[in-house]
Amino acid sequence: MELVDRFLKYVGFDTQSSEEGETCPSTEKQMAFARYLEQELKDVGLADVSLDEHGYLFATLPANTDREVPTIGFIAHIDTSPDCSGKDVKPRIVEKYDGGDIVLSAEDGIVTSPKQFPELLDHVGEDLIVTDGHTLLGADDKAGVAEIVQAMVYLQAHPEIKHGKIRVGFNPDEEIGQGAHLFDVEKFGCEWAYTMDGGEAGELEFENFNAASAKVTVKGLNVHPGYAKGKMLNSMLVAAEFIRRMPQGETPEQTEGYEGFFHLTGVKGTVEETQLSYIIRDHDRGRFEARKTFLGLLADRLNEEYGEDTVDVDVHDQYYNMREKVEPMMHIVDIAKEAIEAAGVKCRVQAIRGGTDGAQLSFKGLPCPNIFAGGLNFHGRHEFVPVQSMEKAMMTVVKIAELTALR
Repeated sequence: MELVDRFLKYVGFDTQSSEEGETCPSTEKQMAFARYLEQELKDVGLADVSLDEHGYLFATLPANTDREVPTIGFIAHIDTSPDCSGKDVKPRIVEKYDGGDIVLSAEDGIVTSPKQFPELLDHVGEDLIVTDGHTLLGADDKAGVAEIVQAMVYLQAHPEIKHGKIRVGFNPDEEIGQGAHLFDVEKFGCEWAYTMDGGEAGELEFENFNAASAKVTVKGLNVHPGYAKGKMLNSMLVAAEFIRRMPQGETPEQTEGYEGFFHLTGVKGTVEETQLSYIIRDHDRGRFEARKTFLGLLADRLNEEYGEDTVDVDVHDQYYNMREKVEPMMHIVDIAKEAIEAAGVKCRVQAIRGGTDGAQLSFKGLPCPNIFAGGLNFHGRHEFVPVQSMEKAMMTVVKIAELTALR
């Protein structure tokens, strides 16, 4: 099948982004894939194909109707997560999955089991693309890329399906939160768009976390431990006290749905100085602001106890809940719902417990709900994608194009 072949070719490219990267894209290997895609988009007949120096790739499928139809877009990201290796991905297809354990690597005892990943049981009888257990797969988001490209091929092969001008956009560095930063919304030129970056078949998302990062710096005073009484201030112990006083039960592993959290992502310290890294998430803007305020108040209390300027908190907003930008244009969500159902899958509207490029793009003037790409267990060796889910995602793109032209 052409869609599967396309996806398997894509995952052969190592496109991990990097938090340490100081350029855009953050890794040169993303550009290698972008250049390959650039040529492929030309080869499949798209127009206005352009790739800039930062790895943003745009192209156009011209309208095939004289009707006045809004220009819409479909977007996916080319990078994969830094959390797990994306080098030398060795995918294979488990045909007609039987509901049992999937041995990824017999030699190393790596098994994907429905006991640990019960979502596998929703795909019994389907064909699952899995890894060999030593890398991620890259369905996040190369499945989305493949589905968009294949949908453009399908529309060209079926001119009886009328559609307006369609723009496709592929960008780098989504996994490190930078994907939309240099996305030229004006150049993209759409009234609205959809990111193909969701998970399970049928998912449709138009609200996400408000997000911020926080760096907590704790200053201590090192003195020879033999003479330290009444003098030493161990920054690591003060940092531990900061952690202890954080709200109980408000961490990722203890929350779900619309519940927000504080997530401690890093600790680095000596007696002299300790740094804590947090991310802050909440769907509700008021609670989000309250969470940021709480960190400052906690620092103030510790400074009163341990001395002025012992604890400093530096908070930076990352992105906001796209719902406030999408709600005035709810017809774009309605079109997606109808398209998903027309593609043969039950639509499930839910809030993202995370963020997408679409959130940032919505605040840059391009309302951008998120649609399933079909993959599951992202960012790890147990990632997989059902072929049938990819087919439904591809047809969802086709149906959105068709329905937009009929309205």
